[in-house]
Amino acid sequence: MAQELQKSEESARRERNPTRITAEPGKQELIVVREFDAPRDLVFRAYTDPKLYEQWIGPRGLTTRIETFEPRSGGSWRYVQMDEEGNEFGFHGVNHDVTPPERIIQTFEFEGLPESGHAVLDVAKFEELPGNRTRFTGRSVFLSVEDRDGMMQSDMEEGMKDSFSRLDELLERLQE
Repeated sequence: MAQELQKSEESARRERNPTRITAEPGKQELIVVREFDAPRDLVFRAYTDPKLYEQWIGPRGLTTRIETFEPRSGGSWRYVQMDEEGNEFGFHGVNHDVTPPERIIQTFEFEGLPESGHAVLDVAKFEELPGNRTRFTGRSVFLSVEDRDGMMQSDMEEGMKDSFSRLDELLERLQE
């Protein structure tokens, strides 16, 4: 318990802007809201340029290898993350709608589950804010409440906050 609290405090210190995650009991959806100190076009580019995406997606300590990345409506994607011990974790999906720089609608599936087919429908919206800032709103709809709760129990929240902190650092470098 103390280790979890320490990880949470470390993540909060690294986060420039808070990540708000809402998962109402008994519902199949998860809502994520996060602001970035960068223009919307640049944040959208970090989500759709494979060279940038692999630099920030996933928690620290994992490396990401992009295998397929077609950031267009109807395109597919797949990446593999590897931990320090060499364990690999695959993820894949299909882009249903990519409307620069406003939104991405895609499926997401973790390949490490005992049974395939637990796809998630993700809608990512990028809202332009004053002062060259951007609000990201992500809505994920799971096949079942159990799937959503399983994702919440998998350290997804800490991984997402760490990814967003890495994205903050990348956006800062790109604006220098």
